[in-house]
Amino acid sequence: MLKIAVFGANGRMGRAVTRVVAAMPEVELVGACTEAGHATVGQDAGELAGLGQLGVAVRGDAEEALADADVAIDFTLPAAVPGNLAAAAATHTALVMGTTGLSAEHVALLSETSEKISILYGRNLSIGVNVFTELARQAARYLGADWDVEITEAHHRYKLDAPSGTALQLGEAVADVRGTNLQDVMVAGRHGHTGERPAGAIGISSIRAGNIVGDHTVAFVSDTEAVELRHHAVDRELFASGALRAAQWLNGKPPGLYSMRDVLGFE
Repeated sequence: MLKIAVFGANGRMGRAVTRVVAAMPEVELVGACTEAGHATVGQDAGELAGLGQLGVAVRGDAEEALADADVAIDFTLPAAVPGNLAAAAATHTALVMGTTGLSAEHVALLSETSEKISILYGRNLSIGVNVFTELARQAARYLGADWDVEITEAHHRYKLDAPSGTALQLGEAVADVRGTNLQDVMVAGRHGHTGERPAGAIGISSIRAGNIVGDHTVAFVSDTEAVELRHHAVDRELFASGALRAAQWLNGKPPGLYSMRDVLGFE
């Protein structure tokens, strides 16, 4: 049986992961943690997730929480990433990293740590979103670089980073097919006198409102027609389900940095 530990077990996504793990007979929750000193330390992870007692207490020490785990799942905040990576490496625990808003330094640390343990990193671990990203990649390939590309993303009012990691993932897929770097061609939001749209630009717009789980649209537009691809997230447990599928795939893999493209077998 696959043994799972959850970083940020008291958070929205941590609780969603706990619920998904509890519903799967082939996996077991063996560890849960949050930052030391948090009010939820010592509480039962199942109770936090609305499930009742699971017999797994939330710990403030990450290494203790990971002691019996095969794979840890991390949906926390960028500030927690260095410590979580250190704990996973110290306990030789494979890691599924779904935290968004990571800096270049964080990604470099992921790569460095992946020399010691297996790590799967994804800005969005939803199966549907990753298929959606592959469709955007294929559309970019077949439609060509003379089509304008605009990406729109919408999330709940509590989301801390913009553009969303998923929007960046989509933009990177399109830019990669076009042989460019997203950071060189991205136009994130527009205000004031912007001038004409630069050739080859990839526009990204962000909406923050209510309790939107996550909506993403990629529009390819020419002078004569438009093609739109859209993904609508109904419940954040879809991200948790993707993370569990990633964890099952990652278990037993040699050290290295993997992605959902590996899990889904995309070429």
